[in-house]
Amino acid sequence: MTRKMVWFLMAAIAALLLAPVTFAQGGAAASGTTDWIDVAAAIALGITAAGCGLGQGRATAAACEGTARNPGASGPIRIAFIIGVALIESLTLYALVIVLIK
Repeated sequence: MTRKMVWFLMAAIAALLLAPVTFAQGGAAASGTTDWIDVAAAIALGITAAGCGLGQGRATAAACEGTARNPGASGPIRIAFIIGVALIESLTLYALVIVLIK
């Protein structure tokens, strides 16, 4: 085996051995500490919103470019664009629901 493969296997074994300790249930949190779940949920929602914003921008640019190249196909392009943007936006709404449920 190559040296890189040995390092990879050792890292995988270490991760598997440390996983039960890492994910073990801790004691009760002391009062006055930060609830990191809320922070992580806010960061996840921010990343999701940013990704969806980028996706919607790219979809809009592609739809405009497709319509400019072939004006006769603007109807089907518009329908596909609206469905695509609705699906992209639903991802942000699903993430918001998960954050609110947490």
